[in-house]
Amino acid sequence: MKLTVEQVRHVATLARLSLTPEEEERYATQLSAILDAVAQLQELDVSGVEPTSHATLASSLLREDVTRPSLPPEKSLANAPAKVGTSFAVPKILE
Repeated sequence: MKLTVEQVRHVATLARLSLTPEEEERYATQLSAILDAVAQLQELDVSGVEPTSHATLASSLLREDVTRPSLPPEKSLANAPAKVGTSFAVPKILE
């Protein structure tokens, strides 16, 4: 599928991107190649392939979620560079 420069401009506008004319041409070519690759994948017969949620068949490698007692605040904050009461003090980043 060949994308036009106008289509690329439209998508760039929706994404609030400002593109140069050279970028518009380059992205038209690159996005067209991506759409061609997707079209090739859509031609494959996958009727015999079962849907999966993961690419591998490995079972969960995570440990079981078990409730355990946590550290007391004094021990948790023992090496903290700054603290306020029983909390870590961190620089303010939002107004």
